[in-house]
Amino acid sequence: MSQITLGLIVGNRNFFPDSLCEDGRQDVIRAMEEQGLKVITLSPEDTTLGTVETWDDSQKCAALFKKHLDQIDGILVTLPNFGDERGVANAIRLSGLKVPVLVHAFADDASKMSIAHRRDSFCGKLSVCNNLRQYGIPFSLTSRHTVAPDDPLFAEDLQWFAAVCRVVKTLDGARIGAIGTRPPNFTTVRYSEKLLEAAGISVEPLDLSEVFGRIDRLADNDASVQAQLSEITNYIPTKGVPESALLKMAKLGLVIDRWVEEHDLIGTTIQCWTSMEEYFGIVPCTIMSMMSNRLLPSACEVDVPGLIAMLALQAASQKPSGIIDWNNNYGDDPNKLVAFHCSNFPRDLVEKPIMAYQDIIAGTVGKENTYGTVTGRIKPGPFTFARVSTDDLNGKIQAYVGQGQFTDDPLTTFGGYGVAEIPGLQCLLKHICNKGFEHHVAINQSQVACAVYEAFSKYLGWDTYYHEG
Repeated sequence: MSQITLGLIVGNRNFFPDSLCEDGRQDVIRAMEEQGLKVITLSPEDTTLGTVETWDDSQKCAALFKKHLDQIDGILVTLPNFGDERGVANAIRLSGLKVPVLVHAFADDASKMSIAHRRDSFCGKLSVCNNLRQYGIPFSLTSRHTVAPDDPLFAEDLQWFAAVCRVVKTLDGARIGAIGTRPPNFTTVRYSEKLLEAAGISVEPLDLSEVFGRIDRLADNDASVQAQLSEITNYIPTKGVPESALLKMAKLGLVIDRWVEEHDLIGTTIQCWTSMEEYFGIVPCTIMSMMSNRLLPSACEVDVPGLIAMLALQAASQKPSGIIDWNNNYGDDPNKLVAFHCSNFPRDLVEKPIMAYQDIIAGTVGKENTYGTVTGRIKPGPFTFARVSTDDLNGKIQAYVGQGQFTDDPLTTFGGYGVAEIPGLQCLLKHICNKGFEHHVAINQSQVACAVYEAFSKYLGWDTYYHEG
């Protein structure tokens, strides 16, 4: 993942000692750099102590931010003292930036409340937020109303905000690929390409016939095909899988990789059921797994909104995402379920993954045509889940997000699977049914629901449900 760059606005108010801003500015920059963030901010040569207070200061700050328009992923507003709310709001408005904004206020020391040391940032933050609302500028808040830059909580706030910025940056102007069409019986994965385009997400289609045609032009001994074959066999144990099937996977992977690079795509969805098996003789799961594992996620059955949720979780966590079915109850425990897919889980998600054949489809097209699944149990541990869907009837994008735990409860089955525990699961399932969400859901072995929710609801403007159990 690329480094996150934040534009920094240091608010100032001339009633208060300049020393508070002089030291505070350096403390905040230090805290940001310690968290791996790049900082773009006014220097003490540009304005008084590099702060923003007057109309002239706002213009200078806006000009600086405009100069770095393509670099700045978010804005941090920090208030070492009360700050000037108009200066902050004007600087953001004049910059033209449409990025996440985090408002931070310094904490006062109760033993230093004289005129020489009192900050009043607590009060100033209320005024800044009031003005940002008036200006129509969405913003985020630190976990505590005031916090010192050297407090570990502020470091957590910065990491959380960086995750929010990554989600917005990833999805704003995203280009994703749709290979094939949805299977006839998967009407659940219908979506509106136009609603996504209006949200800045473009879908590039590729027909399966073109994929198979390009594969036909590749020789078995092609150096690139052989390199792809080595990647596959080094990625996952393939004992018992026919060489002919592995060669087909290598060619499929090469064709998709080249197409993704040609069109500058950041993720794909692929038709599988059952055209790939009947007319090509493999399942694409391993190739999809490999792409997801290297942070180019791939979703099943042309589930484009499902891929968008995978991308969001990946951006927030910087870890691979998978896509599962909410599939079975787990005994009579109302907060547990069986998560399942055939599967194309990224290798890093699974305990002892191996390549096998697709048990379900094999019953209709033959075992020999269904090699290529990534089977194994999802690793126990915390996870975040998310789903994006286009609500075509109401002309909007909707989503939900939450967190749970994959357990080590006993389960014997096939494919890719796990037992998930989610507090308040029955309420979540009712929400999914009542809102018409799909049975697919993206998962990620992280706890980033809060960041994804903030990005979806506040900055992307999507109707999002946060499941808190």
